[in-house]
Amino acid sequence: MNYALIALLLTGLAFGQDTAPAAPAESNSAAGNPPAQAIPTDQANSQKAKQVIDQAVEALGGQEYLTITDSKLEGRGYSFHHGEPNSLGTLFWRFRKFPDKDRVELTKKRDIIQIYTGDKGFEITYKGVRPLEQKEELEPYMRRRHYALDVVLRQWLNQPGVALFYEGQTVASQKQTDQVTIMNNKNEAVTLNIDMYTHLPVKKSFSWRDPADKERNVEDEIFDNYRRVQNIMTPFDTTRIFNGEMAAQSFLTNASYNQGLSDALFDPQAANSSKRH
Repeated sequence: MNYALIALLLTGLAFGQDTAPAAPAESNSAAGNPPAQAIPTDQANSQKAKQVIDQAVEALGGQEYLTITDSKLEGRGYSFHHGEPNSLGTLFWRFRKFPDKDRVELTKKRDIIQIYTGDKGFEITYKGVRPLEQKEELEPYMRRRHYALDVVLRQWLNQPGVALFYEGQTVASQKQTDQVTIMNNKNEAVTLNIDMYTHLPVKKSFSWRDPADKERNVEDEIFDNYRRVQNIMTPFDTTRIFNGEMAAQSFLTNASYNQGLSDALFDPQAANSSKRH
């Protein structure tokens, strides 16, 4: 079993087929469609988008959600190839310390560890510490972290030049949703589908263009089975879809927040030393 691949897929998760995702402005321009400025930007539209997003943040936990410092997640993850499962599932423990520290421990023995800190990533096994390969392992993680739901809602919205677009009501993951797009000042965009009744995020979509083959890729995340943990609404089931095919799923069994995680937990050399004792 390729545990490194499963770890990568798990760390791509933020915390079925449905309607087609809205394409961010970058892909519209590249396809010859009107540029981002052609999207309706009237004040009423922007205000409606902000209202939907504010309701989502409040539903997730409001100020308590916005001020989470760290999290600990436990569960089982599954990876897929061309939409078909290619593993029996792997137990995982994930530790995050905001804004840019992440640690995933795999298998029942917790003997495979991946650590991400800043712009670096490492894997620790019985062979020792190995830096993750830039293109195949590190870049996909960094991209998904950049577009993660908590990063968009906790960081993007506070940046200058962010634009909000309300795109109407649509069905996503069998739920009636309001669809909004958040675009930052780098012309990067994330589309969110927010449940019209619970106001919780149902789906997140973003696209990016591969610098090698210039092909556009679309990544979706579906959030389900929300439970309240320390006043934070937490999706216990998350599905990631890549270009229309299921790529990964995670099912949490436990979650906790603000545990005061030490920076030492994210030191690859310390993790390697502890495995040998």
